Amino acid sequence: MKQRTIKKEVILKGVGLHTGAEVTMKFVPAPENHGYAFKRVDLEGEPIIEADANYVINTQRGTNLEKRGVKIQTSEHVLAAFVGLEVDNVLIELDAPEPPIMDGSSKYFVQAIEEAGIEEQNAEREEYIVKDVISYKDEATGSEITVIPSEEYQVTTMVDFGTKVLGTQNATLERLSDFKSEISEARTFSFLHELEMLLENGLIKGGDLNNAIVYVDKEISEETMKKLEKAFDKKKLSVKPNGILDNLTLHQPNEAARHKLLDVIGDVALAGTRIRGKIIANKPGHYVNTQFAKKISKIIKLEKRNKVPQYDLNQPPLMDIHQIMDMLPHRPPFLLIDRILELSDTHVVGMKNVTMNENFFVGHFPGAPVMPGVLQVEAMAQTGGILVLSTVPDPENYLTFFMKMDNVKFKQKVLPGDTLTFHCSLITPIRRGICHMQAYAYANNKLVCEAELMAQIAKKK
Repeated sequence: MKQRTIKKEVILKGVGLHTGAEVTMKFVPAPENHGYAFKRVDLEGEPIIEADANYVINTQRGTNLEKRGVKIQTSEHVLAAFVGLEVDNVLIELDAPEPPIMDGSSKYFVQAIEEAGIEEQNAEREEYIVKDVISYKDEATGSEITVIPSEEYQVTTMVDFGTKVLGTQNATLERLSDFKSEISEARTFSFLHELEMLLENGLIKGGDLNNAIVYVDKEISEETMKKLEKAFDKKKLSVKPNGILDNLTLHQPNEAARHKLLDVIGDVALAGTRIRGKIIANKPGHYVNTQFAKKISKIIKLEKRNKVPQYDLNQPPLMDIHQIMDMLPHRPPFLLIDRILELSDTHVVGMKNVTMNENFFVGHFPGAPVMPGVLQVEAMAQTGGILVLSTVPDPENYLTFFMKMDNVKFKQKVLPGDTLTFHCSLITPIRRGICHMQAYAYANNKLVCEAELMAQIAKKK
């Protein structure tokens, strides 16, 4: 599957549920591998907060993010819409701390995405395929989320609020293509006792009877009813026979469970990677959802770091040392790759046999020889040079120059006798001869080095 973004910008306006402030929100197309991010255009410097579970600061009345003092409240309904419509990359611009609540569901966000249109990008979608059961349980509440292997992304929620008005409910999403019709219109809800507390403390200024279902879970006094009528600017309110304030008709009998499922999708999006597996959420809430997202995000990162690509070194290489020298200007002892094993438009795999005869071992800890880290980075860069030079018809007439190195990490020592393999893949498409790539070096079935590298090719004078 290829990554997807929206075709054009689209704007929504409304009020924030908790602040009551007018909000303008804009969905903006984003490049490959961008993911989801929020941009506060009302603040100096227009800071960006990535949709990342590690930025969750609290989960009271929604999932709230903070990065360097900049906050985004109630992110889950917007993120659920993008996951549900299988959009991978988008920038969400806001001129307030929270998205507009709209009707309390994802319906209007889905409509905006469809208005903008969806287009396929070149890069492949990254997907975490669940092979083992992963669970997170909140011992205090008994809430638990588990993901098990499945052929596609599925979600089941089971809710039990322990009240007569809203008992046990279940909801299931068998496939993401059903999100729009089955889940997106499920609205947020509140119990009367919660609503009273929120109103008394000024914590729900943007609420009205069009964006929340109110379940009346206790006897309602005349005084409380008058407060509600004033808060919602209604002349008369009453309770329906099904225990709901008479402002709304339920879309489905299990709308509460469906909305909880919507929240799970939005919160788990903070893991940062698509998931192929079935999520089973028992009594889900924003706290357990986001803790689960953090856990699975950590597992994905660890597996990615420790996942060593396997190559058959006995097979004839795609390029041998002579073909490499036809393309690269480097020569021994500074030519640091021996073979190219794979090459595509977006990635390259190279190899180097590290022998005791390497020139650098003469002076680099001669009593305990270790390959210098800078030369490991140079070897990765030379491998990446093959990728960028393969885009021009006459590579022998070009030189490759470093522009930037970021997030360089050395994990293991590289010793004489090791066989290094280098995997470099594009972070962004090559433009104007500039190559921005993620590079990894492996030896002995372990990651030994990683870095983000940027280089540019230039014609020889």
